[in-house]
Amino acid sequence: MYLNHREKVKYQKQQKAEKGIHGKQSVKDLIGQNQGVSRMPIGDASIRDFEREARKYGVDFAVTKDKTADPPQYTVFFKARDADALQHIADGLMAKQMNAEKKQSLLQQLTKLKDLVASLPSKVKHKEHEDISL
Repeated sequence: MYLNHREKVKYQKQQKAEKGIHGKQSVKDLIGQNQGVSRMPIGDASIRDFEREARKYGVDFAVTKDKTADPPQYTVFFKARDADALQHIADGLMAKQMNAEKKQSLLQQLTKLKDLVASLPSKVKHKEHEDISL
């Protein structure tokens, strides 16, 4: 029974190796696929967004972090055949970042609304209750 299990696991590992690794992987695995590798620097703030978009487009990539720089700088390695998809992803991220800079923060919007509400005249109605005695 145990030997059957080990054979099954060995077969599954072999099938996985034949398919190849896709998506995020190490630089060593990416270079080992012999398809040519390119690199692109990317900012710290948008690394999560980049990974999400790259998975969506099926890009094989590896991310390295340069810790010597004061704000850490990330470098993305990718297959040369995925260059067009990466350019599309980078353009989308830049547009998203530009839109985020144009928008006001939520706290700024709240303070504006608080000031607006404070400037409105108050409409407080005072009701007086009469005691009804029989």
